[in-house]
Amino acid sequence: MRFRSSKAATALVVLALAGGAVAPASAAPRPPADGVWRVEGYGTVLSVADGRLQEYQTTAVSCIKGAAARRTAEGAYRTDDGTVLTIRPSGSLHVAGSAGDRELRRLAGLPAACGRSTSDDPVTTFDVFWQSFEENYPFFAAKGIDWHARRDLYRAKVHAGTTRDELFSLFSDMVAPLYDAHVAVIDGDRRFAQVRPGTPAIGETLDDRVKDHILRYDLDGKSPTEFANGRIGYADLPGGLGYLRISGFAGYDAQDSSYAAQLAELDRALDTVLTVERTAALKGLIIDLRINGGGSDALGLRLAGRLSDTPYTAYRKRTRYTHPQPVRVQPDAHAPRYGGPVAVLTASTTFSAGETFTQALMDRPGRTVRIGEATQGVFSDVMERALPNGMKVRLPNEEFLTRSGRTFDGDGILPHLRTPVFTEEEFAKHRDSAFDTAVAELRE
Repeated sequence: MRFRSSKAATALVVLALAGGAVAPASAAPRPPADGVWRVEGYGTVLSVADGRLQEYQTTAVSCIKGAAARRTAEGAYRTDDGTVLTIRPSGSLHVAGSAGDRELRRLAGLPAACGRSTSDDPVTTFDVFWQSFEENYPFFAAKGIDWHARRDLYRAKVHAGTTRDELFSLFSDMVAPLYDAHVAVIDGDRRFAQVRPGTPAIGETLDDRVKDHILRYDLDGKSPTEFANGRIGYADLPGGLGYLRISGFAGYDAQDSSYAAQLAELDRALDTVLTVERTAALKGLIIDLRINGGGSDALGLRLAGRLSDTPYTAYRKRTRYTHPQPVRVQPDAHAPRYGGPVAVLTASTTFSAGETFTQALMDRPGRTVRIGEATQGVFSDVMERALPNGMKVRLPNEEFLTRSGRTFDGDGILPHLRTPVFTEEEFAKHRDSAFDTAVAELRE
């Protein structure tokens, strides 16, 4: 696992854990974050000492060095990719932009495997690849995949002379039946990844076509006010309704990819849109997530906090090795909030953080109706694992649970009211059924 949550770009590592061994009076006290920590459920060990932090990606058969970081201030560390982590006084790790915290356990020292180099031969590379999924991927049973049978089938094809091209093809074939948009095999510029069968991937052409369609036939040619590098747009509609389009929960600041910068841009947009006057006058709000590539779950929670006057649990989050952790929506007491009726437009092109935000609204106080299509069905942060030969693999390891313990991975979150979404017929007939249904629902 890289430090970075793939859902969010971040900028600084902060480690500030109270406690620790007491140093002799004659010696400078050891920083409380120093030591070796296992991040439970994430196959990761952190070693912190002498102003440096080193990540180790571990499995039962391997230990591979990951990202390194340098201390930039007392208790503060920065990685090359600019990731923020905070070790809390309770002994948990928070990754900026991610929802909830990760459990930490102090170790006496590094695992023995971390003191040895891992061979980069094809067989060892295969074993680390397979073991990374075996230990972390939560959805084999739900998807009907026998991962052990696939190991037996494909490992027999790997030998000392197996080429890199052959390994890339083999790994891609192994994960292909998962149809999981959060799974990828990467070798330099080569990448294998795929979405759920029968659903399109988001591309610039589709996004531009959709924005033009919405402008012409939903907004009567009146351009919405745009924020956050064009990722957020708002327009007032007739009859006291509002239209809020969010194409992602990342990429809000083109110059600064840090979570703090994205949060500042989101707050700036929401402060402009959800004013005291507008929230008092709105009779209904359409939130359009139909083209949403994901990003930061925490930004979705921030928006949810502007849509409720009452705190509530958005979802519970766990790995295969940790207990479910409640993640809360906290209303912003210092900003105007809108608690009226909301129509959420979703589609198979609603991905990742777009889906966790949708899930965060399921128990929202006040009327909330989902319209359109099922979302893509990928919720977890993404682990990026280095393989011994320099290839990489990405995979999810988390489940986002409802109150009843249900997850939506694979099938996605279903709408209350199903309509066509951006089909060729909809484009040809200059029609937007999901939008029209939302307007009708909110005007009832």
